[in-house]
Amino acid sequence: MNGVRERLASRALTTVAVLIAVLWTTPTLGLLLSSFRPEAEVKTTGWWTVFGAPHLTLDNYGEVLSGAGNGSGRLAEHFVNSVVITVPSVLFPLVLAFLAAYALAWIDFRGRDALVVGVFALQVVPLQMALVPLLKLFSEGWLFLPAWHLTGPARFGQVWFAHTAFALPFGVFLLHNFLAALPRELIEAARVDGASHRTLLLRIVLPLARPALVGFAVIQFLWVWNDLLVALTLSGGTAETAPMTVRLASLAGTYGNDWQRLTAGAFVAALVPLLVFFSLGRHLARGLLAGSVKG
Repeated sequence: MNGVRERLASRALTTVAVLIAVLWTTPTLGLLLSSFRPEAEVKTTGWWTVFGAPHLTLDNYGEVLSGAGNGSGRLAEHFVNSVVITVPSVLFPLVLAFLAAYALAWIDFRGRDALVVGVFALQVVPLQMALVPLLKLFSEGWLFLPAWHLTGPARFGQVWFAHTAFALPFGVFLLHNFLAALPRELIEAARVDGASHRTLLLRIVLPLARPALVGFAVIQFLWVWNDLLVALTLSGGTAETAPMTVRLASLAGTYGNDWQRLTAGAFVAALVPLLVFFSLGRHLARGLLAGSVKG
């Protein structure tokens, strides 16, 4: 193991890693510079010309945020929709997955192992396969479940339901692996002292599971915030319910001749995920490794 680490830390591999990082971030740098360039220059010259003739402006951000200029932006309104969609779509699966993972890890009941295998198997079901059944459920009902027939802002409920259902298999699998790796002696000692499952869950397991919970929350947040397919299909795509990803898809105009606004819109949409990632990145790494090793 030490030999592998030494080889990975060699100067040549470090140089290659730095080169890959530079190549990977160069398009992002070009996108960032283009977001501050005037429309005429964006459409006629490359982004690298900014170093020779730096003409910078905030007009692109003004258009996408408030609809200034031609009035086709107003991304700020859709920013609120993204928040309304994302926060419940993170909290619902986080709570449900935590409860289910605890039950599968520390409560003995018949069929528990089969449920664990079933949860793992559900992760391979493509999201696209579930959209048509979900649409049928919302519009026509299924078995004993009635149709939802939601309109306007109430359609947020459909998006919350879909994101929660799609996130539960991975969330339960990730949290179960972590909770099952907790010291059995700790749980048994608490039970001997008369601790109920509620006490175990809230006072012992919950504090210990914080890295895994934060890791799953960050992953789910980034997924929902950047989602286009589910939001476009289930929210209706109207200004009342559509998130920023739906609005970004139409910012370039009918013929794609206003794509300079996409550069500014992309960074407005990426601001919150970047803040979440950099503030909770260390918890994300710990959460992804949760339960992988013991001791």
